[in-house]
Amino acid sequence: MTSLLDLLSGSPSLLALGEPTHGESAFLQVRNEAFLTLAEHGYRSIALESDRSAGLIADEFVRGAAVPLDRALAEGFSHGFGTAPANRDLLLRMREWNAGRPDDQHLRFHGFDAPLEIDTAPSPRRHLTRVCRFLDLDRVAEIDDLIGDEARWSDTAAIWEPGRSVGRSTDAQRLRVIADDLLTELYLQAARRPEGWRAALVHATSAVALLRYHAAAAAPLAPEERLAHLAGVRDALMAENLLAIRAVEADRGPTLVFAHNAHLQRHGSTMTVGTTEVSWVGAGAIVASLSGDRYAVIVGSLGASPTLGIGAPAASTYEGVLQQKLGLPGYVRASDIGPAQRREHDYRYFPLDQATVDHADAVLHIPTGVDAAVLAARILALPGVEQVLASKENGSPEAAWGDRFFYVGPDRRQPFATIVEHDVPGFDEASELGRPGVFRLNLDLGRAEFERVFGFPPKAFEEHRGDFDFARLDTLLPHPSYARYAFGSIVMPGPQMLPEIDRLLAIAHARATERHERAARRTTDQRE
Repeated sequence: MTSLLDLLSGSPSLLALGEPTHGESAFLQVRNEAFLTLAEHGYRSIALESDRSAGLIADEFVRGAAVPLDRALAEGFSHGFGTAPANRDLLLRMREWNAGRPDDQHLRFHGFDAPLEIDTAPSPRRHLTRVCRFLDLDRVAEIDDLIGDEARWSDTAAIWEPGRSVGRSTDAQRLRVIADDLLTELYLQAARRPEGWRAALVHATSAVALLRYHAAAAAPLAPEERLAHLAGVRDALMAENLLAIRAVEADRGPTLVFAHNAHLQRHGSTMTVGTTEVSWVGAGAIVASLSGDRYAVIVGSLGASPTLGIGAPAASTYEGVLQQKLGLPGYVRASDIGPAQRREHDYRYFPLDQATVDHADAVLHIPTGVDAAVLAARILALPGVEQVLASKENGSPEAAWGDRFFYVGPDRRQPFATIVEHDVPGFDEASELGRPGVFRLNLDLGRAEFERVFGFPPKAFEEHRGDFDFARLDTLLPHPSYARYAFGSIVMPGPQMLPEIDRLLAIAHARATERHERAARRTTDQRE
């Protein structure tokens, strides 16, 4: 199978990795592994489809500043992406990489989106006032007066009805002049104020971006033209940010970019809204036209997603063909993918088509996301396995309802595997299972395997407890509560971990089978 590094025969300064939908954690989990692999080969930054100004807070965290993780997640991402468990892991792994390394080897975090969504955009107030404070300029009262009521800027209806938009009002035009003046003043004072200057520049350009977008929202266009225009303006702002990020990172190493395929692909982007197909030029197409072979793109492809309710693709589709080639997440050169049918469009998923493949360097195909039910089916496929689902009916405590326990034989004293989706307050909370979509697979490893993988015996666990982040995904860890009984655990494993899970399941299942057979022999002996 082609590896990510095999694909990099050239020397792109921007390597784009796309996902065909938001909400399938497997793409983020594979992205994390890809970025840390690339970091070993000189990549020094990652840029996500998230507000660039918010990303300054996340970047402070990964560089070791005294920013709490909760704040980095809540304020360092836009669009709700800070709630994704894999983004927590990304920040922590970047911070761990940076610890003890010189500054020129530090990994940097960037957002490259503008501080808006297609159907909503705030006022530029906080960005403009931030720049004024940095420059010690007394223009905040003037800005506040021009902004007025914040609601007239954030009104969603104003994005779709030009007459309600403030974007081309006299106040908005005066604010654009102020924003331009502040940009000029920033450069005039750059030599005297180097500390914090780049952050101030990001806020200044974010203010300009918002004012541009509000002006676009005020354009008197028909509804279908309007959506295409706004999508194009947003992507133009993304492209500007990507080029600015590369200017900052040029001397440090290449950048991995992660976003929806529609923002990264080299050709024009389309979206079906009702019965109308909307087309625009995406950020990737803009950057590719300006950067040539310094821009490379790997588009994402998905087989199935239990989380999103997306079933397996038809065999005749691009995703179906890739599904037959790959049982695990993998990369395929675009030139090796022949013609196929386009999967039926689904609002949850943007399917591959010939143009997407033709304009990509490679495709990352993920056959399936992994949820608790997928893992349960894998365990139940083992010989003699029975599942007990915790419920009110079988007397389980309410906090455990829905958790799964797997046994071999009738003895229900010790499961060899469990899948739990709930914390137990005051006893088992370290894995933070209350996060969206998070579950934990627990396995009876036995003393020998436990010591082999962790380097210490189960009885010594408490001495090593502080060495582990029990909320980290995709990592075999000692069970936070039952490690002393030789149990290991994996929080929310992605599909790339399935081979290791199968190996560990075989060990746990063999131990359970042996216990069952011993018990059966004892029963037989007693009867005789």
